[in-house]
Amino acid sequence: MPGQLPFRRIAFLSVLLNAVSVNRASQRAFFGVSALLFAASAAVTIVWCASMSAMGEMPMPGGWTMSMAWMRMPGQTWPGAAASFLAMWVVMMAAMMLPSLVPMLWRYRLAVGRTGETRLGRLTTLVGVGYFCVWTLFGMAAFPLGVALAAVEMQVPALARAVPIAVGAVVLIAGALQFTAWKAHHLACCRETPGSGGRLPADAGTAWRHGLRLGFHCSFCCAGLTVILLVIGVMDLRIMAVVTAAITVERLAPGGERVARAIGSVVVGAGLFLIARAVGVG
Repeated sequence: MPGQLPFRRIAFLSVLLNAVSVNRASQRAFFGVSALLFAASAAVTIVWCASMSAMGEMPMPGGWTMSMAWMRMPGQTWPGAAASFLAMWVVMMAAMMLPSLVPMLWRYRLAVGRTGETRLGRLTTLVGVGYFCVWTLFGMAAFPLGVALAAVEMQVPALARAVPIAVGAVVLIAGALQFTAWKAHHLACCRETPGSGGRLPADAGTAWRHGLRLGFHCSFCCAGLTVILLVIGVMDLRIMAVVTAAITVERLAPGGERVARAIGSVVVGAGLFLIARAVGVG
């Protein structure tokens, strides 16, 4: 009926405005919770770093100091030390990765499409849990390796003296890694839109697998920059901030591969500088 046409238009506009309002509320809630998680993880990381710095570092032959992160505290067992490191690692990774992860999670939410807000929140959380499970596995591998290297360096002074040069070489290799096709592949996987423009199924299995896949691509993409953090200072807030900025920029800025190469150039220069300084001091 002609008289019903304006009514239908009004009803359609009402539904559309309501959908827009709900979407905006969902967006504000998502980014609000993400901001709170980042603030909490960053605050805990800062407090943890401050407490570790207060304990001091162990001077080593060659003019460098060893972080207490690779040592047991008095009265602490090795399982306790490992659990403490792992907790610190997960919180630190949350603070470092959330700035680049949050846009990826938002793209996941858009790819899932319309579903209940509560269900969408649970699925997004599951993606995040899968993502950080991968980083937890890397932390579990990093701790025993770091402890073993620290033990050898304390027992063999000649090896300890070579550490500054070795650190420079590791930084140099990490910078060169930024130019490889391997890096470009994993960076592209981190930057791509989930579902390739289509819809993702709104189920827990897909969400979990998506989080794991995203975590593996991200950890491989960040391997070089993460190793820099480990060898220069795992509890150094300045290095942490620089690595976080580098990871975030190459993920989110236009022309991510060019940005990664620019970062690689800076890192290669830093590696050469560290080697030259170590040789000069030696």
